Amino acid sequence: MHHRAPSSDPSSDRSPSPSRRTLLTVTAVAAAAAVTGVTVPAAHAGERRHGDRALRDLVSGMSLEEKVGQLFVMRVYGHSATAPDQADIDANLREIGVRDAAELVERYHVGGIIYFGWAHNTRDPHQIAELSNGIQRAALAQATPIPLLLSTDQEHGVVARIGEPATLLPGAMALGASGSHEDARAAGRIAGAELAALGIRQDYAPVADVNVNPANPVIGVRSFGADPEAVAGLVAAQVKGYQRAGVAATSKHFPGHGDTAVDSHNGLPVITHTAEQWAAIDAPPFQAAIRAGIESIMTAHIVVPALDPSGDPATLSRPILTGILRERLGFDGVVVTDSLSMEGVRTKYGDDRVPVLALKAGADQLLNPPKLDLAWNAVLKAVKDGELTEARLDESILRILRLKARVGLFEDPYVTSDGVDRTVGTRAHLDRADRIAERTTTLVVNEEGFLPLSRRTHPKVLVVGADPASPSGTTGPPTTVLAAAFAELGYTATSVSTGTVPTAALIERAVAAAAGQDVVVVGTYNLTPTTSQLTLLARLTATGVPVVTIALRNPYDVARITGQRASLATYSWTDVEMRAAVRVMAGRVKPRGRLPVAVQSAADPAQVLYPVGHGLSYR
Repeated sequence: MHHRAPSSDPSSDRSPSPSRRTLLTVTAVAAAAAVTGVTVPAAHAGERRHGDRALRDLVSGMSLEEKVGQLFVMRVYGHSATAPDQADIDANLREIGVRDAAELVERYHVGGIIYFGWAHNTRDPHQIAELSNGIQRAALAQATPIPLLLSTDQEHGVVARIGEPATLLPGAMALGASGSHEDARAAGRIAGAELAALGIRQDYAPVADVNVNPANPVIGVRSFGADPEAVAGLVAAQVKGYQRAGVAATSKHFPGHGDTAVDSHNGLPVITHTAEQWAAIDAPPFQAAIRAGIESIMTAHIVVPALDPSGDPATLSRPILTGILRERLGFDGVVVTDSLSMEGVRTKYGDDRVPVLALKAGADQLLNPPKLDLAWNAVLKAVKDGELTEARLDESILRILRLKARVGLFEDPYVTSDGVDRTVGTRAHLDRADRIAERTTTLVVNEEGFLPLSRRTHPKVLVVGADPASPSGTTGPPTTVLAAAFAELGYTATSVSTGTVPTAALIERAVAAAAGQDVVVVGTYNLTPTTSQLTLLARLTATGVPVVTIALRNPYDVARITGQRASLATYSWTDVEMRAAVRVMAGRVKPRGRLPVAVQSAADPAQVLYPVGHGLSYR
């Protein structure tokens, strides 16, 4: 294998041969014509049929091994397709049996690769673009040259694989607090444009789960909120934003992961909604996504007995994926499984059975199996043994190729350095992110109009509290960002990081630092009844210095806090949300966010303290 560092200029390394260029030209017509749900003018009907026929011809010319590979989307370690660091080569050999992405493509003919920060795929924008080009060069050097669909989880908010200098935007629940379809669409358009410039043409967003369970450990603020119709409108807006930017959006996690107290990464959740409850609560956002032309939908590793009493997770359920998603809801796009490395899909069947059962259920893309060789060979064996037909594989492959065509991969799979510079983290995008964030900050409590803070009466600000790791690894810590934002507005600001589990020593340090301050701003993080964050808050309140709290993640924290003069919710702690919160506290902008979920009493969950739609402003 070649181990040259890839370049953002495709001509600098292996370029498609004339025969490959011919193939790309023949199949490119599918890009503009085969869009599900779009009426094609009569003049283009022949072009549409020609394009789809070319894709069918491409499928019919593939070997069985190539067909099996096309179904898989796999992780791979390294910043380069052909020259990763030695530690990443070692990780690839250990987990996949290949040295790098190029070998992965050559050996297994995978149809896609998913990028992760922890896999060292996302160091910086130019590196990501070069990695994408290197992977596409490897794909087009194969006997059957088919560009790869590169994907990632760039939800924004608390899940973001690509950080600064790319634009980081408010996440789903923050956008739910703004309620603005235009802001949701703009955020999707910005995020999509930047991903496309990096060669990433499938994003596993937006989340379509309706978060009706405050104890949900895996969704929470990744959801737009608790009202199904509100979530549906925002999901549709984001889908349109992403896809107008040339990126396939992926709504997740079907049939709905919003009412669970178990994380499917670690176990198998059971959703006890009745069929009627599912139709009223969980279905509307997915229906809205389908109406909006969503390209792909991700499955959930959850059991929903009302939809399938077998006890199989939805990812492996034919009644759910085929009976409901395909036949009842009419979705004919790409169905991608959630990661097959998650425990939720591995509790009932072995890793060799899971991919086969997912295909039999109606899935198209098999995402990130723990052992690719085992999964790949299991699918191959299932076809040879007659458990799966080759025609069944062809159905999924054709959907995948249509998606690749619609996002332009057959026309031009490469990206350029100039395109990165023109698109990623531009001033216009960053400014728009700031304006969007200002409309999401929610003022939940404001005793006697304590906020906004005046520099004349409250010039000295102490910021303390939790400093959770940045979702993207490139922002924060929030206490420092908050203090710096106050300082930029003319306040005298200092910060003390006390963490998510403050020790007695850190609490004493924070209390001592509060002496002589005019206000203490405390960042809280998912408060529980026994967390020492509550001890910190009680001690600070007892000093007599006014306390303002900011819920950095889940907005439910306010139910466990007493004695504060004001409380805000930001739904995430990346810099854009922190700076917006300071502008709100300082009165530079009025708070406009409204709670997209209800906050219940910590003592009596049947009592709603702050309903959906609650949010204060300034006179």
